[in-house]
Amino acid sequence: MSAIVEEQTVSNWQRFRQSHFWHSFCIDKVAQISFLVFVAYAVMALLAPLMAPFDPYDPGSIDIMNSELPPSWQEEGDAAFWLGTDAQGRDLWSTILYGTRVSLMIGICAVMLQAFLGICIGLVAGYVGGKVDSLLMRLADVQLSFSTMMVAIIVLAVFQATFGTQLYQELAMVMLILVIGIAEWPQYARTVRASVLAEKEKEYVDAARVMGLRAPRIMFRHILPNTLSPILVISTVQVANAIISEAALSFLGLGMPVSQPSLGSLISSGFEYIFSGSWWITVIPGLVLIVLVLVMNLLGDWLRDVLNPKLYKG
Repeated sequence: MSAIVEEQTVSNWQRFRQSHFWHSFCIDKVAQISFLVFVAYAVMALLAPLMAPFDPYDPGSIDIMNSELPPSWQEEGDAAFWLGTDAQGRDLWSTILYGTRVSLMIGICAVMLQAFLGICIGLVAGYVGGKVDSLLMRLADVQLSFSTMMVAIIVLAVFQATFGTQLYQELAMVMLILVIGIAEWPQYARTVRASVLAEKEKEYVDAARVMGLRAPRIMFRHILPNTLSPILVISTVQVANAIISEAALSFLGLGMPVSQPSLGSLISSGFEYIFSGSWWITVIPGLVLIVLVLVMNLLGDWLRDVLNPKLYKG
């Protein structure tokens, strides 16, 4: 039995290596580098408690006398803080590791919420059609008429003014995930709806109806798997957009608190010191954020080209 399973595993791996997806990845150096950089970010974020020499969440490990120390390669730098320290005396390398973890968590969770809402609404709108489709798509149009940043600023500012800053800081991550996730669901809904309109007229859907399968099973079991290609492309780009949105909100004071730093809050906290000579507090986290968003957008472009048969070069 184990030999059969092993043989099937080897066969699946051989088919994968011969697939268009693997071939495209092997010949695209930009996709390979982007993937490796993203994996490095993910590993550093997951292993932040093990890799970070200091815990930026522990006030006992922070010495205010170490504030604004430059990176170790400068004259006044300290070898214990190779990227320097911020205005609170926290090790910048440790804070960036934890901040990357927070930014990725917010981005991925927000996109999961977007995908869940958008896929469900898009499936129902495309499969049921009629007045239900018109109503749901008009809701999507209304949502798209408001920018994500505008909705997030209004909701978060009202919440902070109503319930106080302390409660907001405790629920900042949850609020950011909810606001960014709910504001962007129409991107998925319209894409899934268009795919469903094309798929529901095909013979395998008619066969499923003749067999007496219920509509939810047809939508999620049969139609949804055939709409995953555009969903994967959108998700890759949307994670990057969600991270940028969180960074922008943190820069405006509506993101993560200073005690739970993200890359955006790190950039915001060091901005007032950039012209006083402490450039590293803002510049280094800014570069980390730029590289992260860049590699995710490059991976999204590569996925779009690979999963689009019209762009396949053979």
